[in-house]
Amino acid sequence: MSINRRQVLWGSGAIGAAALLSACSGNDSSAGSAGGKPKKGGTLRIGALGRAGAITRDPHGTQGNESDYLILALVYDTLAVPGAKENTVPRLASGWKPSKDLKTWRFTLAKGATFHDGSPVTAEDVVWSLKRLRNTPSGTARLPGIKAKNIRAEGSDTVVLVSDYANAELPLMLRFTTFVLKKGTKDKDIEKAPGTGPFKLDWYKGGNARLVRNDKWFKRAPYLDAIEVKMFETPQAMANALLAGQIDVASNGGAIAARTAKSRSDVKVIRRRDDMAMPIVMRTSDGPFADPKVREAMRLVVDRDAMVKQVLSGYGTVANDVMGTGDPAYDRKLPQRKRNVKKAKKLLKEAKFDFDKTYELITTEDISGLAESATLFASQARDAGVKIKVVKQESGTFYEKTWLKGTLYTNYWGTNDSVLFYASKTLTSGAGQNETDWHDEDFDAAYRKVIKTADQKARTAALREVQKIEYERSGYLLWGMADGIDLAASKVQGLPELPGYGRVQLENVWLR
Repeated sequence: MSINRRQVLWGSGAIGAAALLSACSGNDSSAGSAGGKPKKGGTLRIGALGRAGAITRDPHGTQGNESDYLILALVYDTLAVPGAKENTVPRLASGWKPSKDLKTWRFTLAKGATFHDGSPVTAEDVVWSLKRLRNTPSGTARLPGIKAKNIRAEGSDTVVLVSDYANAELPLMLRFTTFVLKKGTKDKDIEKAPGTGPFKLDWYKGGNARLVRNDKWFKRAPYLDAIEVKMFETPQAMANALLAGQIDVASNGGAIAARTAKSRSDVKVIRRRDDMAMPIVMRTSDGPFADPKVREAMRLVVDRDAMVKQVLSGYGTVANDVMGTGDPAYDRKLPQRKRNVKKAKKLLKEAKFDFDKTYELITTEDISGLAESATLFASQARDAGVKIKVVKQESGTFYEKTWLKGTLYTNYWGTNDSVLFYASKTLTSGAGQNETDWHDEDFDAAYRKVIKTADQKARTAALREVQKIEYERSGYLLWGMADGIDLAASKVQGLPELPGYGRVQLENVWLR
């Protein structure tokens, strides 16, 4: 999802079923409460997507596999997480408070938080972890506006972060990869480093792992005795394993698997509405899509209704080229773009677009429907005289050669709650994952105005300008939002419904 696009997606994320507890109120985002009173015991077998060539064990590394990120998210805690009622709620941090100028933030650690070896979590551990995270190649994206030198401890339980600029939404930016390790952990010891999360690593082998309950977790011991994570390379193989009774949960099984499961009384479908953004990315700094008229034409060529119906089998909704459709401040008054081939042709001619050339659209098969979306879009573009050749790349090759560099490619993000999240991570000029290589001074200024505004009502009003500029000029063609779909055996209870990172924790899951 670097806080890579898949990490954000699960992030990002794009991982497994999950439940969230607010540090203050015990928010329960899980589904299936009708199954009765939760009980302890049992081992949950969960399938998650991944490829052997993309395996990583470092909590601060690039998690290209859902399976790895699921494991890390169960073993390690982040400072904050998405909430069921609010965008951001405490996790390893019990709370936070900004200075009047919104530049200095103090995060207080949760009382009783310990590592799996029994040692207490201190502010020095968190500071060391955040500095390590900041010093990764994509550190600016992970901790936007925060330099490593401006992270410090204040006493044993307070972490101070000083931003380069006023940022009213800093806690939101820290939700996904602020995994905390013990201070001084050496790189060679990372794979066995104790975490603070609800589960402890028992063993790991080739993308598969067994995790056991952390009875001393500072919130509440999970219900499950253990979780076994099994890695699958395709959604279909994972769904088949679920239907054959080899696993209990198929994480992100996809629409095809959901249709198949409908006829099975022993399998239930957990559906998270509008869980995953599926944009087509156009490079704006150079090449054929540098001209805003060409980008607008591409957005008019696509038949969004057909994409949702055919690619997502109806398990999704039409989008409108602004990332973050789940944001409470998402501007639904922006005119919904509809297919207009005639206008698209006119814009292309005005831009002196080369109709004789064939353009490559790079895609992967990382998730169900991604490659299919590229193929259908290429077919639709032919109606406007645009010739597109779909090229499929293996996941590792895509990350190395295409992502952040390509001219035209498909993508997916699995956190859908904040327009500002995408603005900070992928759209401002200094964004660490500026996928479209977009640099727009008006957008940058509008973004800065939003994040330095403390008043929620005023910030919402200012956010309209951010969305308007993105809608009109960015390099994203966001045609649709896919529903997140998990398949589960009927005995599995407490599966969550929150999207993105909100579904990578399993402490509320139990077996009937």
